[in-house]
Amino acid sequence: MKKMMKTMALGVAAAAFIFAGCNKSSEKASDTGSSSSAKDGFSGTIELMHYSTSEESLGNGGSDGFRTMIDEWIKANPNVKLNQNVLANDEYKTQIATMASAGDLPDVFLLQGMNTKSWAKQGLIMDMTDIIKSSPYYADYNTSYFTPFKDGDKIYALPCLTGGTCTVVIYDIAMWKEAGFDSFPTTWEDVKKANDYFKKNGKEYAIAFGNGGQWQANSDFLSTLGDRYTGSEWFQSIINKSGAKFTDEPFVKALDYTAKLFQSGIFNKDFNSVTNEDAREYFIAGDAPAFIGGNWDESYIAATLKADNPEKYNNIGFAVLPQPADATYNPKGQNIGLGYGIAFNAKLANDPEKLKVCIDLAYKLTGPDFANFVASKYALGGLTRVASVDLSKFDRVDQDFYKYSYVDTTPCEIYDSYVDPAVWSVCNTELQSLLNGAGSAKQVAADIQKAYEENYLNK
Repeated sequence: MKKMMKTMALGVAAAAFIFAGCNKSSEKASDTGSSSSAKDGFSGTIELMHYSTSEESLGNGGSDGFRTMIDEWIKANPNVKLNQNVLANDEYKTQIATMASAGDLPDVFLLQGMNTKSWAKQGLIMDMTDIIKSSPYYADYNTSYFTPFKDGDKIYALPCLTGGTCTVVIYDIAMWKEAGFDSFPTTWEDVKKANDYFKKNGKEYAIAFGNGGQWQANSDFLSTLGDRYTGSEWFQSIINKSGAKFTDEPFVKALDYTAKLFQSGIFNKDFNSVTNEDAREYFIAGDAPAFIGGNWDESYIAATLKADNPEKYNNIGFAVLPQPADATYNPKGQNIGLGYGIAFNAKLANDPEKLKVCIDLAYKLTGPDFANFVASKYALGGLTRVASVDLSKFDRVDQDFYKYSYVDTTPCEIYDSYVDPAVWSVCNTELQSLLNGAGSAKQVAADIQKAYEENYLNK
């Protein structure tokens, strides 16, 4: 591989976003640093809410970079008190929605793309279009990342954290070689053959997966498998309200095929009751020959095995989801992007001096300092492009994951980075039941379509 590789443009996204399964923590930081905005006269308190906990940052490049930039900004702004409310991801999503419903959002917070249109319509979040286009780093932004945070021509957030996949197959190379495969199978039929081998040789299943939080089957599986059936134009039409329906036959096929896979015995039987954090431990312990999750899971698995089991670490491989026999689109597809953005409470418009400081913070968290940090330390990319990434200092596993993420695969969208959370609430709940064998794909599709029409299409 060449010593220097150009950073590839990343796909559009969520959740990218980076998800975490840490315990709740509340962290306060104050009385540091000096920036031009602080010198301009503001010396009060800024409220920042996010989910990059200290625990998560130990195995997550995006969160490590996010926290590092916060610390640097604090030191540069001694006249500003930055109060941080830091929650685990699932709790964060619940709490920020509650605060939005009460009209009491923090000054600065992380916005999910799927909330953009409704919160903008309610006047809860600030139009950041001019702020973004006035950024000193705008020329280096990957502007495709803004799509989930737009309503018409207006942009309501600066995409943040790192661009990464929600759907990566992480597998033990040696275990799959024993089953007769030099690399992870490209078809589900071969996965089933391997599963038969594993079951005869002491393993209960081939792939670990956790859908206990309900979102995982959607974000970490269906939005990639669905693209194999529908193609990218279908979901773009869903976003644009231009005619596509969840009841369209290709999407119904994707739902049906997903359900059949999860009922086939290739996954752990408790997939609907354990989380992705639980399931990745099955892989780490050697109970599962493979695991499917997001780039946040990969970071944790790699860091854990590198420290505790170097032999298994050196056997880590990466692959896309196998292609269903009747799917016709994008066999190398994986969903990738930035699922969260830095957003401002609309009320900041009434306090220009505080707003200046918040803008300075947002630029710091998404600009070149962050991009260079995650590129040089983790071989990851963010909103701001980096001219080149020196991969020579990274080991084989890191290099392979970089190639998987940005070079050898093609991007598709993460479903729940768009549309409206009410739609995905129906999808996630009913999909969980469908994977257990209850209901039908047609009925689930009809229910999702109904929620789409009531909460998005007709609004």
